[in-house]
Amino acid sequence: MIEIDPKLKEWATEREKQYIDAVTEHRGIRAAARALGVAQASVQDALAKLKARAAKNGYAPGHFESGTAPGFSMGKVTVQRGPSGEVERTWERQSPDAERQLEQVREMIKILAEDVRGLAPISKAPRSVSRDLLAVFPIGDPHIGLQVWQEECGDAFDLKIARAMTLGAVDRLMQSAPATDTCIILLLGDVFHMNDQSNATPKSKHQLDVDSRYVKVLQVGIETYRHAVQRALQKYSKVVVRCVQGNHDPEAIWALAFTLQAFFANDKRVEVDLHPSPFWYYRFGKVLIGATHGDKVKHGQLGGIMAADRAKDWGATTHRYFYTGHVHSQNVTELPGLMCESFRTLAAKDSYANGYGYRAGRDMVCIVHHKDHGEVERHRVDVGMLE
Repeated sequence: MIEIDPKLKEWATEREKQYIDAVTEHRGIRAAARALGVAQASVQDALAKLKARAAKNGYAPGHFESGTAPGFSMGKVTVQRGPSGEVERTWERQSPDAERQLEQVREMIKILAEDVRGLAPISKAPRSVSRDLLAVFPIGDPHIGLQVWQEECGDAFDLKIARAMTLGAVDRLMQSAPATDTCIILLLGDVFHMNDQSNATPKSKHQLDVDSRYVKVLQVGIETYRHAVQRALQKYSKVVVRCVQGNHDPEAIWALAFTLQAFFANDKRVEVDLHPSPFWYYRFGKVLIGATHGDKVKHGQLGGIMAADRAKDWGATTHRYFYTGHVHSQNVTELPGLMCESFRTLAAKDSYANGYGYRAGRDMVCIVHHKDHGEVERHRVDVGMLE
C-alpha cells in the first residue's frame, strides 16, 4: 500500500490533490489511475513533480532523519562558523542518486510497456528442428545511432546503414545455420551509440558523433531487433533474447528489452531475459554460456566469476564459454575450463577509433553448440558481403 503525505497538498494543484485522494482511497497508484480513467504514468509523474516542488519550498520528508532527501545523495557541505567557532549555518548540496535514477527509468519503461503487451501475432513453431543443437547469435556492439563520415574514417555509417547491415547479416546467418530447437539472440552491449540526448558517454562524457534525434535512434533499434526476433521465429522453436547493458547505453538498453518483452508477451516461444545483472548465463546440457559487455572485467577474471556465480552448473558441465563485446575485435582467451571470446562489430570505426589506429575487421557470426560436445560449427557474415 502506498501512503501519500497529506502535507504535500499545500503545494498541490487541484488535479494533484485529486490524485492524492484517489491514491489514498484506493491504496495504490495503479488502482487510483484505473478509478480516475487515466494512465498510471500520469499519476506517478504528477506526484513526482509535486514532491520536487515541495522540496524546492523546503519540505522533503525523510531529509532530516536520513541526512539526504529521498532519491538524492550528499555532495558538498558548506559550514559557516561564528567568532567562537560555533556552527551558525550549513548548506548541503545534494544531487539525484544515480542508482535511484536508473531504477526510476526501469520503472517508467515497465509502465509504458504495460499498455502495449501482446501486440505480436502468436506464431507457429517450425516442424523440423534439432533438439541436440543450440544456435547462438553473439552480436557485438551494434552502435545504432553512430554517424561516421567516410571522407574522414574510410567508411560511412548511419542509422539506415546500421539497420540494413544488421538485418542482412541476420538473414544470411539464419539461412546457412541449422534449424535448432532454440536460438539465442545475444546482444553484447552498446546496442545504442548514445544513452540519452546529451550525445556523450555516461561515465567519461566523451562526445559522440550521432545520427539523428535520440527518439528516432530508439525507434530504429527497436524495429531492427523486433524484425530479427520475428525472423528467428520462422526457423527456431524457441527464441531467447538477452540485451546486455554496455558503457554507451546502460539505461537506454532497457527501452529495447522491455519493449521486446511487451511486444512478444503473448508468444510463449519468445523469452526476453530481463534480469538486471550485468552478467548472464545459459545452461544447455553439458554446455554453459556466460555473457557480459566487457568494460568492467577482463577475460582473465571471467573464470572465477562464472565458477562463483554458477557453481552447480560449472560442476555439471564440460564445455564453458564466456562471450563479451566492448573491444570491437576478436580476441580468444583460453582459461582453465573456460573459453573467453570477444566479438567484432558491424559498425564502422568512428573518428575516435580511427584517430587511435583501430583497424579490426567487421562481421557477425552464429555459433552452433551440441548439448554434449560444445561448439561444433560456426557461420560467419563479413561486412563485404553486405555492402
